[in-house]
Amino acid sequence: MSDVTPSGAAAAPGPDAKRALAWAHTARFLVTASQLHQLPQHALPEIAFVGRSNAGKSTAINTLTQQRRLAFASKTPGRTQHINLFELGPRQAADAVLADLPGYGYAAVERTAKLRWQEVMARYLAERPQLRGVVLLVDARHGPTELDQQLLRFVAPRVGTGEVRLLVALTKADKLSRHEAQRSLRAAEQVVGEFVTEHSDVGLLLFSSLNRIGLDDLALTLHHWAHPVA
Repeated sequence: MSDVTPSGAAAAPGPDAKRALAWAHTARFLVTASQLHQLPQHALPEIAFVGRSNAGKSTAINTLTQQRRLAFASKTPGRTQHINLFELGPRQAADAVLADLPGYGYAAVERTAKLRWQEVMARYLAERPQLRGVVLLVDARHGPTELDQQLLRFVAPRVGTGEVRLLVALTKADKLSRHEAQRSLRAAEQVVGEFVTEHSDVGLLLFSSLNRIGLDDLALTLHHWAHPVA
């Protein structure tokens, strides 16, 4: 699809959403790595979750997978400096891998560590052959920051060709009024729209781990990425 597709109203999950959520619930730890060469080589599609340290990334992953502590949320934002991979699908026949990338942009993190992880994430997004989709978590109250847009530029060439799909989830939507939520969607759409091409698959949704806003859409999107219809 070549359009940015906004959505976000919470509703009772239909059969497709239930199937996608059940699939997400199968997530289990695979490996942790601090460098790209430490990541396993496999033939499964990888879906990466990325976002600023305070965007609610770990909480979103735990809500999606219906597991309280699958993704580790450090009490000190910016301290987690590893890529964590989780398998999805049947235990003996995994069909996808979820990649939890370190949060970025926390001011207290030492500059050298910031630069090192910026390079690791940039290389992962630009070069990891298994990468098929990116979920960028953005705080809905603030919208895409310059760091978020910089991250998007790292993966933009692969998004533009359709090799990698992109979904921007505006988190903490429960903290916004309806008017504020729509304004946040419009502002984010302007930013994300710059990365849309005739070949790209780019989506945008409101998300709340607390109120489950956008949860079904998130699960359905990821399930579709891992099981594309021929």
